[in-house]
Amino acid sequence: MKIRDIGNTRLTGVALIIAATCVIELLVYRQWLDPVYVPPPSTILASLAETMASGELPNHIGITLGRAFVAYSIAILIAVPFGILLGESRIAFNLFDPLIQAFRPMPSSAIIPVAILFLGIGDSMRLFVIAFASVWPVLVAATDAVKRVDPILVETGRMLNLSRRQIALRIALPSAAPAIATGMRIGLAIALILSLTVEMIVGGDGLGFFILDAERSFQFARMFAGIVAIGVIGFLANSAFTAFDRKVLRWHHQSVLRDK
Repeated sequence: MKIRDIGNTRLTGVALIIAATCVIELLVYRQWLDPVYVPPPSTILASLAETMASGELPNHIGITLGRAFVAYSIAILIAVPFGILLGESRIAFNLFDPLIQAFRPMPSSAIIPVAILFLGIGDSMRLFVIAFASVWPVLVAATDAVKRVDPILVETGRMLNLSRRQIALRIALPSAAPAIATGMRIGLAIALILSLTVEMIVGGDGLGFFILDAERSFQFARMFAGIVAIGVIGFLANSAFTAFDRKVLRWHHQSVLRDK
């Protein structure tokens, strides 16, 4: 690979992370940063390896990912069909849009006390809060995408005597799929964020609880190890979703490349 081509790859991003890690290590070594509160990256990585080898961190990660996946799946199953309905039906849109616009800007952490009041502090409450936060970007994306479907395509479907359901499944959904996928990508990040938030507030288990418990115990290397784990999980989740998106919507990405 030529040097001038390196900037077109992710190697520059990897190099930046390595450089930042080395700088922090040097600052701590020179005691320009307090090693008590900012452990050197080498210590953090050692703590990460230790907690991973003991199975403690993988256990908390598995709990967090399990909650996020279940709640995210629930949000998708609600948001996509309902968004298509709102995008197709003006009556449904006028009926539900004021309610959606009232709840959508509400901070999801603000509903945790209400959720605890009605659902207790078990997993059902946590799943509800995560799903509540994740549903909005997918719902809004699906609604807006369906409303923007080319009217000529819809009229063509009607001329072919397609039913309303067939138009939704064969015309509206494929046309809106790229925008819906963008909303799903945002919803996935929100599901991970809210999983950690709920675990920090309610406690008990999960990666959020692990990080907060380490901070309260003044085990800052463990705390930063958990934060590093969050970054790795976020990167892997985004990469997996991107690969899934490119495979399922291959036709869309190929058409975009042709247009360029």
